[in-house]
Parts: sequence; C-alpha cells; structure tokens
Amino acid sequence: MARSPAPFAAFEWLIAWRYLRAKRAEGGVSVMTWISLIGITLAVFALIATLAVRSGFRAEFVDTILGANAHATVYSAGSIDPATGRVDRTIADYQAMAERVREVPGVTRVAPLVKGQVMASAEGRNAGVQVFGISPGDLRAIPRVVDPETGRGDLGGFEAGIAIGSGVAQELGVTLGDRIKLISPDGVKTPFGTTPRINAYEVTYIFSVGRYDIDRVRVYLPFSEAQTFFNRDGRADELEVTVAEPENIEAMVPDLLRAAGERAQVWTWRDASGSFLRALEVEDNVMFVILSILVLIAAMNITSGLIMLVKNKGRDIGILRTMGLSEGSVLRIFFICGAFTGLIGTAAGVVLGCLFAIYIDPIFSAVNVMMGGQVWDPSIRGIYQLPAQLQLGDVLTAVALSLGLSFVVTIFPARRAARMNPVEALRYE
Repeated sequence: MARSPAPFAAFEWLIAWRYLRAKRAEGGVSVMTWISLIGITLAVFALIATLAVRSGFRAEFVDTILGANAHATVYSAGSIDPATGRVDRTIADYQAMAERVREVPGVTRVAPLVKGQVMASAEGRNAGVQVFGISPGDLRAIPRVVDPETGRGDLGGFEAGIAIGSGVAQELGVTLGDRIKLISPDGVKTPFGTTPRINAYEVTYIFSVGRYDIDRVRVYLPFSEAQTFFNRDGRADELEVTVAEPENIEAMVPDLLRAAGERAQVWTWRDASGSFLRALEVEDNVMFVILSILVLIAAMNITSGLIMLVKNKGRDIGILRTMGLSEGSVLRIFFICGAFTGLIGTAAGVVLGCLFAIYIDPIFSAVNVMMGGQVWDPSIRGIYQLPAQLQLGDVLTAVALSLGLSFVVTIFPARRAARMNPVEALRYE
C-alpha cells in the first residue's frame, strides 16, 4: 500500500510557488497577490511605527518628569498663624525632617526647597516664572538640569547667580552673563504696608530638560537667597525627595509620612501626572485596536486573492485530485500561497517599521522642513521632538498579529479548494 506524503512535502511547495508566480494569462492572480503583499506591508509598518512612537513618547515623558522633578514632595498641612490669621504651610524644622526622611529605605536624596511665583524682567521683556530655591549641591544632583549636552554655563557660579530654563532665556532675550530682575509683590514689610521686592541676578547657567512647560517657567536660586527673597528666614516650603525605584513610589508613601511627622503630607509624581499617563494608556489601547483592524483588512485581501486563485485553478485542482492528491495536500498548497504572501508582507513591514523608528529624527526633520516648521508645537505637546523607542515586545506583537490573521484568513479559501469535487471541476473544462 502506498504511503501518503508527509505534510508540506516538497511538491506542495513547488505547486504553490508556481501558482504565486503565474501570470494573469496563465490563470494566476499576480495583481491580487501584489495588492495583498503591499497591504500587509503597510499595515505592519503602521502598527510598528505607532507602537514605537507610543513607547518613545511615554518613556520621554516619564524620563523628563523623573529627571527634572521630585519623585515625591513632602510638605506641611499647615497651621494658622495667630498674628495674621493665615495658614502657614512652611516647615520650620526642615533640616530635622530631611534627616528623618533620608533614613527611609530606598530614598536617595532629600532637598529642602523654597518655591514662589514671581515676575522676571530683562531688556524690557517680562515673563512669569516659578522660582525654586535649592542648595548648589542638591541642584547638581538633578540629572536633566546638569546634563552637559543640553546645559550651558558653569554651575560653579550658581551661589552668586541664577540658573534659568532655556525657554525663560528665549522669552527674556538673555544669555550667560546677562542680568535679570525678579519682582515679587510679597516683599519688604514696612509701617506703610508691603512693598514689592526687586532683586537682580546674573545668569550663570541655562538648562534644557526637554519639557517645554519646565524650560519655559523654571528658574533656580540659591537656597539662602530664596529664603531672603520670599521672607522664609529659617524655613522651607517643602522637601524634594528622589528614590531609587520611582515606579514603586506609592509603596513608599506610608514610610515617608511616618518619617516626616504628624502634620506632613506627600504628593508623588504619579499624583501629579497619573491622569495624563492613564489617558495616554487608554489612547494607546484604542490606537492598537484600530491598527489591528487595519491589519485584518489587509489580510482579507489575501482571502480575496485566494478565492480568485481557487476559481481560476479549478481545472488544475480536478486533475491533481484524479491523480491521487489528497484533500490535505490541496489545502496545504493553497494555505502556503496565502501564508507566504502574509509572511513576506510581514517581513517587509517589520523592516520598514524598524527603519522608521531608528531614523525617526532625520525623517521628522525633513517633514518639518517641508511643512514650514509647523508640524510639532512643543507648547502643546510638552516635548521638543517626536520620540520613538523600538522595543522587541512591540515588534513581536505586530509580527504575531499579522501572521496570525494571515494564517487564519487563508484557511477558509484553502478548505474550499480542498473540498472541491474533481468531477464538478472537470465537467465543463
């Protein structure tokens, strides 16, 4: 008794390859094959490019948050000042509180801060800025601020000057060595009332953390000078805390509260940016679903092409069946036809998507030039350029989705070909 051939035997691949190469005049569907191939390629390219930009955008956003801001902020719930009736939220024993917070496992840095919003003025220009009073040593520990690739100037002169964001420098039209005035309405108290405080400082350092909303408003003053400027003698407004594992900051909150004291409160970076990150996650999921549908539509072209191929090759199927070819062999032949198209299209899409993610900077720059520089507005999007981060998991997800859909949609027309009655296929030939 003759043995049945093994699945996916060499002759099955040979027949499938002949069908894929067949010209229209020979009963092939080469045009539909090319349409299916291009459709799968573009769909996979769009999916990988979107996933890369999504990952890059989130990574860049989180990196700028963690690299330029506190991972957690410890501040006082406040007490009522009997003399003025106002709630005083400053911290008088900030040094002792900072020492206790430093002892919490996982804490890497604790910096007392004095904060205030004032008007900055220079060269006839004005801008509202947020002043951070911080010690020189603590300022040098902020990664995004002291980055030598983006910062200009020397932090060695910070004790006698001021450090400003690149957006502030651009808004005021100043550079290193220039002087800017800080104007605070809550200034010197006199018998005739409170007079505004106006001090001038030399710009000794200009930083760029990569976030428009930070570079545009933030300036740093030496801690002691900020205490004097904002009438915080011997006090601080809050403690800036950084930790070794910022992603797990929520688990550290109880320990920070216990160390800080009874009337302390903690505000984490997730509290400040959590709503945006959650909205970004929802948008990512929706975009993934939409692009998955796009891949499905592209895969359906394979079905259309195979249905036409089965119809055109009805006589061949009848002959092959009468020669002893089994239903399984016919099914595998046409499955190979569809799967091969999906496989090649997926591979091409992966290559294009990876190249897009790797060379996104020159691509984006070229598009920005062609569009007159209006493609990306950092004041709206917060960061200065379109980021992309190619991750193996995203690429594998796109490949699995594309190949899975391509293989599934191929099965139905292949089964139709396998179940074709050879007598009916040859009756009208």
